Amino acid sequence: MQAQRFRFMNTEIDNLTMQEALGEIDRLIQEKNNAYVVTPNVDHIVQLETNEELRKIYADASLILADGKPLLWLAKWYGTPIKEKISGSDLFPLLCKMAAEKGYKMFFLGAAEGVAAKAADNLAKRFSGLQVVGTYSPPLGFEKDRAEIERIKSMIKETHPDILIIGLGCPKQEKYIYYNREELGVPISLGLGASFDFEAGIIKRAPRWMANHGLEWLYRITQDPKRMAKRYLVDDRKILGLAIKYRKRIKNELNNNDITNY
Repeated sequence: MQAQRFRFMNTEIDNLTMQEALGEIDRLIQEKNNAYVVTPNVDHIVQLETNEELRKIYADASLILADGKPLLWLAKWYGTPIKEKISGSDLFPLLCKMAAEKGYKMFFLGAAEGVAAKAADNLAKRFSGLQVVGTYSPPLGFEKDRAEIERIKSMIKETHPDILIIGLGCPKQEKYIYYNREELGVPISLGLGASFDFEAGIIKRAPRWMANHGLEWLYRITQDPKRMAKRYLVDDRKILGLAIKYRKRIKNELNNNDITNY
């Protein structure tokens, strides 16, 4: 299908439902053009404001899917409503289901030692026929170790996955995909943050009612206050100023019919 991509704050959004996004991902896999998907949330938007490298990575993404209720609220406020929240942690198991049904091979890279492998085991029990052809949890700082980078490339290339899922956090996962996708030759890659931890049972997901009301951040603080409190209570508060900054600009573009369709 043809997605509607429009400007949103300091990035763009492909306005798709979850099922439409899965269809687009399936199409990209079949095209085999080393595509990649990004899923902006509030934290990503805040980082994009000052990170020129990350903005470049986002600009080249094949799909940009809104992850988080606050982004949907802001889009509605701007007069450019987004159809549906497509969080990476919701998308991940649905991708595994599609891969099992269509015979696509997957590789999981990221999280702490053993977590990606545990997630693969749990998902294989849920989705009969799922082929996870490799998992690897790289050591901290691996991106500065040339030998380790080459080792990871070899592991991925030898298994020929159709889908590469990376859980290293933003912007590390997006940078890895962007700078290595051509050499890896994987049809599609996605950076999905803590999705391995959720599927492995290491971290509990927020109750559905909290996620549906934009309160997942509050639940995650209770799960990991040392790491998450600063992100959600200090860094991500910058979204308020950015929301006001971009409202007038996006309203003007909307009035001038400056919405890109492709």
